[in-house]
Amino acid sequence: MTKRLAGKKAIITGGGSGIGRAISWRFAEEGASVHILELNTAAAEELAVAIRDSGGQAHVHPCDVSAQRDVQHVIAAIGPVDILVNNAGIAHVGNLENTSEDDFDRIIRVNVKGAYNVLHAVVPMMKEQDGGVILNMASIATLVGITDRFAYSTSKGAVLAMTLSVARDYLHAGIRCNSISPARVHTPFVDGFIAKNYPGKETEMFEKLSKSQPIGRMAQPEEIASLALYLCSDEAAFITGNDYPIDGGFVTLNN
Repeated sequence: MTKRLAGKKAIITGGGSGIGRAISWRFAEEGASVHILELNTAAAEELAVAIRDSGGQAHVHPCDVSAQRDVQHVIAAIGPVDILVNNAGIAHVGNLENTSEDDFDRIIRVNVKGAYNVLHAVVPMMKEQDGGVILNMASIATLVGITDRFAYSTSKGAVLAMTLSVARDYLHAGIRCNSISPARVHTPFVDGFIAKNYPGKETEMFEKLSKSQPIGRMAQPEEIASLALYLCSDEAAFITGNDYPIDGGFVTLNN
């Protein structure tokens, strides 16, 4: 069988850990030449070596997505790409009153400006080559109110709005743009968050957070990667301007 991304070049921001790592691996398995943009490159370099050892193509580029000049330089060096996955992002816990200005600025700088910076560099290249596919990582926090996620929800709402805007503006340039809205995904970040905030109650809290999804568990990063693969493949050629919750029933069944 033909690999679904054979001959494609893909940029994946934050592609060295968590969901991004799973996407990088899956895309490489399916034949894409994967370019991972990461601020901290140690884990990404380890992943790239593993991909190459398995016969895939992977390259790591140190990059702070919140710095436009840095992004422009890195993407110019990579050259035209067929696929962009805007995955890099950071989290914050807090409601409006206990979100400081510094906290808010940090979240917006990475999650919103970071996505904008990469889009700003990649879209003109896609226009020149008459098409491409963009996938942005949003969140169920764009669709429902999540307790103590004020800044994070704000940022992911902006990502969804950017998705719709880019899809509309570049429809006739052959560029498709969609987003994914995951619920809680079991990544090292979740384990670290629980260990930091609930010492001695890790098992109890993991179970509680798992059951907040009606399906009774957290998603695995590989499940998000499977949806990302479909939306970035030619099989999804008729899909643009949409957001896809992958949430174990959180949005529609949690009542």
